[in-house]
Amino acid sequence: MAKMEDVFSISSFDPAKFADSFRDFAEKGSQQSREAYAKMKAAGEEAGKTLESTVQTAQAGAAEIGHQAIGALRTNAENSLSHMDALLSVKSVAEFFELQTSFLRKQAELTIEQAKAMQETSKKVAENVAKPSKEAAEKVMASFKAA
Repeated sequence: MAKMEDVFSISSFDPAKFADSFRDFAEKGSQQSREAYAKMKAAGEEAGKTLESTVQTAQAGAAEIGHQAIGALRTNAENSLSHMDALLSVKSVAEFFELQTSFLRKQAELTIEQAKAMQETSKKVAENVAKPSKEAAEKVMASFKAA
């Protein structure tokens, strides 16, 4: 049976075992650091791709909304010019009021249709812009659950 003094004596200290333990600890720490770096690098690259995709989608959506707005302006301008042309050939006050009332009613209906179309396009663009970020967030959350 070993005495208490022998257990704590300097002679029981083995420097080779200490060096092996320290080497194992350092290797494990180094491996964990490499793995963490690889994960951070992959996450950074993924974030860059997501941002690029989001910007491209936003640009395409802005162009689509712009084209739609130009189309609405063109239609409204053509309708106004046609109305002005029709007003020039008016023969009575009653005919003037009838043309004016009809034009205003048609323009109001057209404006409502144009507003609905712009709203639908804006909603679609917003969903498309948010989609890459949403998918990236879901992927990150899934990786946390897996880890």
